[in-house]
Amino acid sequence: MKIRGSRLAASITLLTLTTGFTAACGDSGGSDKSLTLWMYPVITDVQANNAYWKKIETDFEAANSGTDLKIELQPWDGRDTKVATALSGGKGPDVVLLGPDQVPQYVANGTLRPVDGAVSSAKGAFLPNALSALSVDGKLYAVPIYHTVTSMIFNKKLLAKAGIDTPPQTWDEIRAAAPKLKAKGYATLDYSASPEASLNMNFYPLLWQAGGSVFSPDGKKAAFNSPEGLEALTFLTDLYKEGAVPKSALTNKNVVADQALGKQQVAAGLMNVPADAEIAAKTWGQENVVVGMPLMGRKRVGFGIPGGLAVNARSKHTGAAEKFLKFMIDPKQITSLGTASGFVSPRTDVKVPAPNPRAAKFAEALQYTYPGDANPSARQVMALLRTEIQAALTGKKTPEQALEDAAKQADDLLARQR
Repeated sequence: MKIRGSRLAASITLLTLTTGFTAACGDSGGSDKSLTLWMYPVITDVQANNAYWKKIETDFEAANSGTDLKIELQPWDGRDTKVATALSGGKGPDVVLLGPDQVPQYVANGTLRPVDGAVSSAKGAFLPNALSALSVDGKLYAVPIYHTVTSMIFNKKLLAKAGIDTPPQTWDEIRAAAPKLKAKGYATLDYSASPEASLNMNFYPLLWQAGGSVFSPDGKKAAFNSPEGLEALTFLTDLYKEGAVPKSALTNKNVVADQALGKQQVAAGLMNVPADAEIAAKTWGQENVVVGMPLMGRKRVGFGIPGGLAVNARSKHTGAAEKFLKFMIDPKQITSLGTASGFVSPRTDVKVPAPNPRAAKFAEALQYTYPGDANPSARQVMALLRTEIQAALTGKKTPEQALEDAAKQADDLLARQR
C-alpha cells in the first residue's frame, strides 16, 4: 500500500472511472493483485485529503486480501493533457477520476470501458442525472461517487452598506444592485475569467440561464453564437465595463481566498462550492455569509456534476477495478467522502449530513444543477471560447464578434473530427 502525493489545488470538479468490468469485458486479462488509481483533490484541506485516501487504501486492502491499491494523488493543473496522453498511449492508471465533459472524448477514442456491471445491483438508488451524465449511447463509463453543486454566496455586510436588504437573485436584480454597490466602493459580481478557469464555472451557466447551449442538438456545430449566447456575454461585459465585475476577474481561477471575493471587495460570488462558503465564513464572519440559489435569467441554472470513477480500457486488472468501484459506491464510502469533501450524495438513498445551514442551502441548489453539454470535443471548444471571452471583456472585440470568431473555430474543429 502506498499513496503517492502531488501538489494539491482546491477546486471543484469531477470524478470519472473507466473500467471494463467482468460483465462487460469478460476475462480480466491479467493479475488482479495490484491496482492504481489517479485521484484529484476533491477534499480541499491537503492533510485531510491525504488522510482520507490513505484510509481508503487501508480499508479496501483489508476487505480484499492480497490486493495492493496504489492511490496516486494528482494536481488539477494540467490534468486533461496528462490523462489524455496516458490513456491514448496505452499507459496510465487502472482507474482515474474524470468528469462528464471528459467521458465522451475518451469513449470516442476507445480508452474507456463500460462499467454498468459495477452498479447493476444498485442502479435504482442513483440520481438519474448522475448516471446519464456519465453515460454514452446508453452505456455507463464512470460510476458516481459524489455530486458537486454550485450556487451563489453573498456578503451580507456589503449588501447592507449599499442599502440592499435582499440578495439579488435575478439578472435584473444584479443590474439594479450594481450602481448602489459601486457608490460604496464595491463590485457586485465575482467572476473567474482566467484562461485556466473552466467555463462550466463561469460563462456556461450564464449561457444556460439565458436559454442557450454550447452545441447544436446533433453536436456538429457550435450554438453559443446564438441570440441567447449574445445576451449572456453582453450581460457579463456590461457588468465588467461598469466595474460591477472586478478587474481581477481576468486572472482569477475560481479562487476565493486572497481574491476580490475573499477580500470583501465584491458582494456576490457567481459560482461557488460549499468549501468557498466556509472560507468566506472565516474571513467575513459566519453571520455575513448568505447562500442563495443560482441566478435566474430566463431559467435558473447552476453547474453541478457527478464525480465518476472510470477504468482504463487497457487495464489488466479489471476484476480488482470492479471491486474497487463497488467499494466506493457503497453507502458508507459515499457518506464518508461527502462528509470530508462537502459535496452531496449521488444516491437518493444516502444523505450526507449537512454540517451547518450553509451546506444545507447548497443541497437545495442541487435541483438546479446541470452537468454541461456533452461532446467529445467539449474541452477543445472550451479552450477556443475562453480566449474570445477574454477579448470581449478587455474590449478588443465586441461580444458578437467574439462569439462568431469562437464559433467559426469551433465549427472547423468539429468538422475535422467527424
